[in-house]
Amino acid sequence: MFKTRLLSGIVLVILAVLLIISGGSVLLFSTLVISCIGMFELYRVFQVEKSLLAVIGYLAAVVFYCQLKWNFLPDILMLFLGFMILLMFIYVFSYPRYKADQVMAVFFGMFYVAVMLSYVYQIRMLERGVYLAFLVFLCSWGCDTCAYCVGVLIGKHKMSPQLSPKKSIEGAVGGVLGSALLTSMYCFIFRKPMALSGSDIGILALIAAIAGLISMVGDLTASAIKRNYDIKDYGHLIPGHGGILDRFDSMIITAPIIYFLALHML
Repeated sequence: MFKTRLLSGIVLVILAVLLIISGGSVLLFSTLVISCIGMFELYRVFQVEKSLLAVIGYLAAVVFYCQLKWNFLPDILMLFLGFMILLMFIYVFSYPRYKADQVMAVFFGMFYVAVMLSYVYQIRMLERGVYLAFLVFLCSWGCDTCAYCVGVLIGKHKMSPQLSPKKSIEGAVGGVLGSALLTSMYCFIFRKPMALSGSDIGILALIAAIAGLISMVGDLTASAIKRNYDIKDYGHLIPGHGGILDRFDSMIITAPIIYFLALHML
């Protein structure tokens, strides 16, 4: 299992590097595909993955990503309002086929997965975005790895015993500090092409620490949903890791945080 997990992790890192470097439409539509798979996994928890509700959710995600590319809507709220109204139409006129929690899950899933994950692409489109986009992976996967190592070595105090008994407060602190340290090292190595000053590196390290802390919330959120519905993994697409949501759960919440902090602090 460890070998499978390691090989899958290496492949994921290579694909992430290639997609970030490619940027543009390649990254945009790859992120859309990943988002739709993640939405499918979440919708499957609520048993609506192949329903008309879900189809509307997938179409809303497609329209949202096309809007990012071509900006054809005068106000993005038009999409979300239209999406919600369509879901309400289906709910009412097919009653009692769907339950209220399923309708809400479809709306939540599109926003939670597709919209939030889109910030990987939106970061890439910023000035110095090709470098900043890698912070999403450093802060999510790096925090997860550092937290695990510190937790195994010195973890004693449980952070959330009922939700995730193996996670410790010591591990969480190690993950946050690890994110900041990895980001500092990364930014120092690429300080010239990124045109960073010493204060810029400090700001990015602070951003990484905040994003690392919040990434744990993303991880625990995905875990909480699984526990609520008594499932082990969201899928089996990634050998040794589970589904898209099992591997990208922390990135989903990290990407928008890094985007807005980098946009307003740098």
